Amino acid sequence: MSRNLPAGRTVSAIAFSAVAALTLAGCGSSGAAASGPGASSAASAMYTWISNENDRSQWQSFIDAAKKTDPGFNLTLEGPSFPDYWTKVKTREASPGAPCIITTQGARAQELKDLLAPLDDLAKKNNIDPSKYNQAMIQGMTVDGKLRAIPYDAAPFVLYYNKDLFQAAGLKYPTENYTRAQFISDAKALTKNGVYGLSLPPQFVNGPAPALAFADGHYPVKDGNLDITNPDFVKDVQFTFDLVNKEHVAQAPQASDVVDVSQQQFMSGQAAMTFGGPWMYQTFTTKTKGTVGVAVIPSTSGNPISMIQGSGFGIAASCQDKEAAFANIMKITTADVIGAVGAGHGNVPTLQAAMKAWAGTKPAADVSTIETLLKNGKPLQTTKNWNQVETLFTQYSVEGFRGTKSAETILNSVANSAK
Repeated sequence: MSRNLPAGRTVSAIAFSAVAALTLAGCGSSGAAASGPGASSAASAMYTWISNENDRSQWQSFIDAAKKTDPGFNLTLEGPSFPDYWTKVKTREASPGAPCIITTQGARAQELKDLLAPLDDLAKKNNIDPSKYNQAMIQGMTVDGKLRAIPYDAAPFVLYYNKDLFQAAGLKYPTENYTRAQFISDAKALTKNGVYGLSLPPQFVNGPAPALAFADGHYPVKDGNLDITNPDFVKDVQFTFDLVNKEHVAQAPQASDVVDVSQQQFMSGQAAMTFGGPWMYQTFTTKTKGTVGVAVIPSTSGNPISMIQGSGFGIAASCQDKEAAFANIMKITTADVIGAVGAGHGNVPTLQAAMKAWAGTKPAADVSTIETLLKNGKPLQTTKNWNQVETLFTQYSVEGFRGTKSAETILNSVANSAK
């Protein structure tokens, strides 16, 4: 679920701040049966993020797809909201009877590496071919040379745009070669009559700064170390701040804004564009005032490169029954299951065999854009202290958007504090 991405990847209707419990049913696959009287309860339990109804619905779609082939499979689920997950999973997995299966994003597998058991031997034993998965996701899920989770989606960050507002402004839709210059020109033309060119959250990964940097070949982490103060990356973050205080094509977000605020601005027609992951596709295309299209992240050259940050299922290092837990993971990561989840929720499958189901009746232009970004995507990889980076950036970024502090000053402050 991505993907399901970050402080609030999906528009929340009901917050689940307390631990939620669900019962999951999955389908048969290769590997030994992992449910029923012979399976340990821990191996048939998963700890994950449950922030809102969209998260719950997405997990339910795994259940429903899996039940079609194996109604007897059973898996229980518990977990906190997405922002709390990255700290609470460490506490939960240190307690007795902790679930064996835990979720992670490729972007944050490094952060959880001490909790995640290496899966290479189990993958080999179960004839898992890594080449059949999106390679950016396999790279993202590999820490210290060992595979830590089986990815179920690949999430290329995209630019969503309101086709109706583009048409009303007499603009052409963004192509798969979208330059920053054209992006700024379009955003300025769209900013009028109480509507902004785009909406922005204050968060780091949820916002456009890293995605815009990726599109130009600049990354926040180098050789496993935080590298947000390198001049190229700083320039990309400054470009993001300037969208508000220099170009005036977006409102300055508040540090207290969850990502839902910028999403709601877009869906209500108050902003013509917004950045986000494919996990928002279903919500945006069905609940936005106007018809929504998907575009590549704008780059200086126009060449389409995306930041990929999908999610997957791993096994806790403390799990006493790893084979049973892995068999359960196999049951919810078949091409049929993740294809069905993608068809209903927009999550882009990591398996090429599931892409046809995901594409379904989606507009050909949207499908083509996503496929292009998958081919040209690079994995977002983070550091063990990434939660601190996110928190500090959200706190300080408001001054950057307002123009009272530069990106260089803010990023140096973040880097010096996130030790």
